[in-house]
Amino acid sequence: MSLLEYVGSKIRELRKSYNGGIGISQEELASKLNVNTNTVSRWETTTYKPSIEDLEKLARFFGVSILVFFPIEQNTDLEDSRMMGLLRAAKELPPEDIEELQRYAEFRKARNVLTHQERPQPGRKRKG
Repeated sequence: MSLLEYVGSKIRELRKSYNGGIGISQEELASKLNVNTNTVSRWETTTYKPSIEDLEKLARFFGVSILVFFPIEQNTDLEDSRMMGLLRAAKELPPEDIEELQRYAEFRKARNVLTHQERPQPGRKRKG
């Protein structure tokens, strides 16, 4: 499954499980996010690629981390000295600052994943 397909499936999953499983229509979600009516459908069917800003809006609307839209990494190394330094610095922050720092870090990570994914080459695929 490509990253774009994964993102589309997560949007659909969140939309359908919204409000305790009652769900929300694509049209209602589009209205809440202030996007065109058919945009949500196109995200879910991978016709359109949501921007990082779109994913941030979706994450905030559904009350989830932006990282929900990306597959879980297998190589998480918390022993890295930079990570430990960040954790030490964050330890002294008030809860609301920690929450904002977490959202910022998640946003940056998601943006990095989106900008470094393989992009399809223009033109027809060659048979070979």
